[in-house]
Amino acid sequence: MSLNIVVANRLSQRHIDWVHNICPDANVITCEDSELAQHLPTADILIAWGFINIDEHLPNAPRLRWIHALSAGVEKILSPMVAETPIQLTNVRGIHGIPMSEHVFGMMLAFSRSIAGFARQQQDAVWKRLSLTELYNKTLCIVGLGSIGREIAKRAKAFNMRIVATKQTMTQELFVDELCPPSELDRLLGEADYVVLTVPETPDTVGLFSYERICRMKESAVLINVARGTVVSAEGLAQALTEKKIAGAALDVFVKEPLSESSPLWKMDNVLITPHCAAVSPLYLDRAMQCFCENLSLYMNNKAMMNIIDKERGY
Repeated sequence: MSLNIVVANRLSQRHIDWVHNICPDANVITCEDSELAQHLPTADILIAWGFINIDEHLPNAPRLRWIHALSAGVEKILSPMVAETPIQLTNVRGIHGIPMSEHVFGMMLAFSRSIAGFARQQQDAVWKRLSLTELYNKTLCIVGLGSIGREIAKRAKAFNMRIVATKQTMTQELFVDELCPPSELDRLLGEADYVVLTVPETPDTVGLFSYERICRMKESAVLINVARGTVVSAEGLAQALTEKKIAGAALDVFVKEPLSESSPLWKMDNVLITPHCAAVSPLYLDRAMQCFCENLSLYMNNKAMMNIIDKERGY
């Protein structure tokens, strides 16, 4: 079966070899986003990041049957126009758990052991102990328990933390002490020492953490957002932090990136900001292409693929 596979990203030869091991006759074309108009008219499969929009190319892509997103988020590529087509959309859900869970624990440990404060003191050669605590026996609330949340929960158990989480569909979870539907979120927030957001961006999650909801957290709690910037009201969070409604926040994602230099969040000592890098790993593209190749094998054998996006739900 000969397929034209267009990849809007650079691949190494080993990645292309992986594809050829599954489909020897596949024609793998790598290009920049700006070159898609040239290659999509003959494409059967598109591999691209979920943050690009391909609407302008769809009328000229009559053979396109499958889009594989190199990211978990698909909010841009899953436009209303794409949603109306029979094109199947898959993502790389499941590959982000290792780097993102390590990032989350880096943030939690930074707060519990006052790492940022000590780093600031080091610049001035100040020898002074700061307030320190432990993760041991603390309660971690994971908002949106998926593959990333499970990896976080797994590591939290090694720290002897209590894990509570929300999830749309109730499942048996080995590392979670209490799993609840989203309707019980406010109750869980009042119990948590750390709140980690790992929900997808959907109409239900945009603006989920307003000022009012943030204020339902404990004053000693820390909010960690590695989901999407739209999930948290930046203004509401800044107000809550200024008023000391919560102890701090670690933020990897924002509505507009880079974060504006005028944002008050930059100057807050109880905020840690990272540039949307929680999932960054030298192994990322390897994992993303391994995921694609597993699905390609299923596709070639007319079997149901993994990680198919529900176009109505958006994830």
